[in-house]
Amino acid sequence: MRFPKLPRSIRQLSSYVLAIALGVVLTVSTLQVLPSQAEPAPPIGDTSQLIAQRQSPATAAISSTSFVTAAVNHVGSAVVRIDTERTITRRVDPFMEDPFFRRFFGDGFSQQMPPSEQLRGLGSGFIIDKSGLVMTNAHVVDKADKVTVRLKDGRTFEGKVQGIDEVTDLAVVKINAGNDLPVAPLGSSTNVQVGDWAIAVGNPLGFDNTVTLGIVSTLKRSSAQVGISDKRLDFIQTDAAINPGNSGGPLLNGQGEVIGINTAIRPDAMGIGFAIPIDKAKAIAAQLQRDGKVAHPYLGVQMLTLTPDLAKQNNTDPNSPIQIPEINGVFVMRVVPNSPAASAGIRRGDVILQVDGKAITSAEQLQNVVEDSRLGQVLQLKVQRGNQTQQLSIRTAELQNAS
Repeated sequence: MRFPKLPRSIRQLSSYVLAIALGVVLTVSTLQVLPSQAEPAPPIGDTSQLIAQRQSPATAAISSTSFVTAAVNHVGSAVVRIDTERTITRRVDPFMEDPFFRRFFGDGFSQQMPPSEQLRGLGSGFIIDKSGLVMTNAHVVDKADKVTVRLKDGRTFEGKVQGIDEVTDLAVVKINAGNDLPVAPLGSSTNVQVGDWAIAVGNPLGFDNTVTLGIVSTLKRSSAQVGISDKRLDFIQTDAAINPGNSGGPLLNGQGEVIGINTAIRPDAMGIGFAIPIDKAKAIAAQLQRDGKVAHPYLGVQMLTLTPDLAKQNNTDPNSPIQIPEINGVFVMRVVPNSPAASAGIRRGDVILQVDGKAITSAEQLQNVVEDSRLGQVLQLKVQRGNQTQQLSIRTAELQNAS
């Protein structure tokens, strides 16, 4: 049976329809296959995965180039552990050697109190010169009979204290370990700003090579404000964790340069620590290396910052022994006997207004002026005594005892 032959135009139209139908089938098949080969798309409005994918290269770059890691690697090998030993000898009471006493209480009672005791201490430090000079805190090595310096690579050396300055709580220790020791790069504390990174390195609680991170929370925090009245320092305050054993270790900036020496800890400070500015430490270290001590001028007064409000509170108190001028200045609370102040005629209750023509409005300011003066330098003081002002000349002398 034969079918009639279709016209040519109809055959061409059929070919076009068949081609279109085949294309539609292939397109639908492709759309069904592609999602199964790709990752599921996040729900509409949820872009967290996309953001994470886009940030992952940057996150990897940051973690692989941590500035803290770079800073610690820059200085870490120059940070040392300092172990100290000190023997305390007790005077034996002759009463305990009395036969009657020993017979009554027994021999064991006297044996419970040994005639001597060995105290051990722990601190940190850092090498400032290839010859083996180590900087640390004075209270770390003060009165120590033996000082042992341990390097990060495990080597230990006996340290010799070259000089101690109790007023600034700084000390220099010398070790003999050749002339190729790692040295901590010393920066400058002059350019430090509040909010800068602060990295503390040391041996807190005996945990060697510990690093903590924080920021500089304030500058020029006076030792009087910190509660250390026998020191003459303006601290760098930081919230980098500092614990016993950190004392003497370096405080670094983000570039791995030493900007301070961790020194003061207040138990009630809740994570606030204090460091001696490195510019001050460098000047003191040079004197300790040269002379073994530092001469500090002093006047010999105990003083208080006076404001009109503070004076008014005193004056309105019926039990107040004296009336104080309601002005800004430095109130003299006590004059040390046989001191320069006593020789100059300064009295308790005086208010110091000026030094060498410069207005003085705080005790810290007066202390800094005296500290920056020379031994034996004559200072001209303007003093308010009652309702009168007087000009007094005072010659500074050397402070003999920090306490």
